[in-house]
Amino acid sequence: MCGIAGFIESSGRKNIENESILNRMLSRIEHRGPDETGLFVTPKACIGNVRLSIIDLSGGQQPMVTADRTKWIAYNGEVFNYLELREELISLGHKFKTKSDTEVVLHLYDEYGEKCLSKLNGQFAFAVYDTVKEELFLARDRVGIRPLYYINTGERLVFGSEIKSVFEYPGVERKLSPKGLHQVFTFWTTLTPDTIFEGVKELSPGNYLKFSKGKIKTEPYWNLNFATGDDLFKGTIDEAAEELRYLFKESVKLRLRADVQVAAYLSGGLDSSITTSFIKEVQPDVLNTFSIGFADKVFDETKYQQEVSKYLDTNHQSITIQDRDIPEMISRVLWHTETPILRTSPLPMMKLSGFVRNNNIKVVITGEGADEVFGGYNIFKETIIRHFWAKDPKSKLRPLLLKKLYPYIPQIANASPAMLRMFFGYRLEDTDSPVYSHLLRWKNNSRILNHLSPEMKQYTYFPDPVKEYEEKIAEVVEGYTPLQKAQFIETNVFMSGYLLSSQGDRMAMGNSVEGRYPFLDHRIIEFASTLPDDFKLKGLNEKYILKHMMKGKLPESVLKRPKQAYRAPVATALMKDKSGMVEEMFSERSLNNAGIFEYESVSKLIKKLRKGVAPSEVENMSVIGILTTQLLYYRFISDFKPLDDEDVKKGVVRN
Repeated sequence: MCGIAGFIESSGRKNIENESILNRMLSRIEHRGPDETGLFVTPKACIGNVRLSIIDLSGGQQPMVTADRTKWIAYNGEVFNYLELREELISLGHKFKTKSDTEVVLHLYDEYGEKCLSKLNGQFAFAVYDTVKEELFLARDRVGIRPLYYINTGERLVFGSEIKSVFEYPGVERKLSPKGLHQVFTFWTTLTPDTIFEGVKELSPGNYLKFSKGKIKTEPYWNLNFATGDDLFKGTIDEAAEELRYLFKESVKLRLRADVQVAAYLSGGLDSSITTSFIKEVQPDVLNTFSIGFADKVFDETKYQQEVSKYLDTNHQSITIQDRDIPEMISRVLWHTETPILRTSPLPMMKLSGFVRNNNIKVVITGEGADEVFGGYNIFKETIIRHFWAKDPKSKLRPLLLKKLYPYIPQIANASPAMLRMFFGYRLEDTDSPVYSHLLRWKNNSRILNHLSPEMKQYTYFPDPVKEYEEKIAEVVEGYTPLQKAQFIETNVFMSGYLLSSQGDRMAMGNSVEGRYPFLDHRIIEFASTLPDDFKLKGLNEKYILKHMMKGKLPESVLKRPKQAYRAPVATALMKDKSGMVEEMFSERSLNNAGIFEYESVSKLIKKLRKGVAPSEVENMSVIGILTTQLLYYRFISDFKPLDDEDVKKGVVRN
């Protein structure tokens, strides 16, 4: 795994100046690749790489070049089927100097151009510069596991694995986007290709980009599509489970390919237990597993982790999160997320990946993606219940089903039918909406906008982001079932924009650890998209096919336990901050200087929490959203100091 950066522009400058700029861009993301640094520099185009060596440790240095020296590649990621692709290329006459997957991707692009992307099974973001065409080619994996950002001014295109790298390019303006803020406070993430910063774009998952002579072109090469009607899987649940077992085992086999030790995260839930079980089946050797425990028992799953570890015979280690860890870590976490967050879940993941790295592990296999692909989230059940309720809106019994979904939220678990109606009844009968499943969540999220300053509120009169997204996907999801629509949204918005970024890549790579995700093999996603709804969500039994597939292969307690959402301490933990950072970010001076939120509004919220009043879920999100936006402003705009050559020379990177 690595980090990449570079730029191409019409007006050239001296190589020594370009090399200095590229070195600063790469230094900003050295945590993504602490093992080696490589540069390709010309007056008009530069690409570079910081490397976390995992495959072909002694070779594989980047950037790499074709034999005729016309195409150079800087590559971040893993293409897991590189050995098979290498054999295909050798049969076509290609000769290789290394054993790396980077060289395979370079030769594949040289042979097939952008059509090579359909052959890749992996997680990647890469850049190829063609010296003959003077063309830059960028590409990103199907579901956006690896990040890639760019700025296009017409005259130049600047790109990097992280936004902080792009900010090292001279003259790049750093400014928060009101539109981006509105999206984050609605969807938990910006909608690709937008980001939280004005002018900075994200290359969308499953897309490629070409830039040459001032002209830019972006195109998708893959999209998520669900089967309907006669295209649905027609076999039995046993036949589907057998096919899935084969695909998943192949996926795990591919993701165990490495020249370093591969470990696994083991949360004690179904998804990580499945991945760990299959790893042990493929490689029965000693397997190191790692997990998070919480001192606050409301969030702790330690007993399940220990049970599964004992059942599967893994060498298990765990790290415990204390409430005080939350405020202590949040500034560093924001440096890596590069966007506000509305919950604290990324923080334990940052600490866990640091623990893994301290145990000399570079690669971990994790269970992300199973909830989106196989219908695991409560929002899917909520959608089905609300559809059922909408058929008899006056029913007093139907809304009671919602209490089963959130036993960990007292305001819901103890609510009366009238309160449930008030909370869950928003646009209840608007079942024809393409985004019906998420209307309630997005409405609740967006209540944080009430805390914006008058100046910021005047910038939020552009079209409603929910309405814009609804119009964007209406034709795409036409004919889908309610569950399929919900899965489409959750995969394209939440999974790609938040889960795999703020909670995935950024937290792991912040400690130079690569995460691998067997459930996100595109063959598994495509197969799951053909399955009937009741293979995924049978009544209110989530991930039914996964449980069916694992009968007798995992403890019954794991297969039958209700899904426990991964959560971490929130507002109450922040109120225990002793460093003064939280108090400073919520101070009148800091809020007024940033100009994003209104002091009086924020102050009322904070005073309520300091009195010990239990916060609602919306208030928790508001506190985290406000705090992390403030931190983002000060770290990336107000107090951001670009590196200089001396910083690079000394290896000084402020983070």
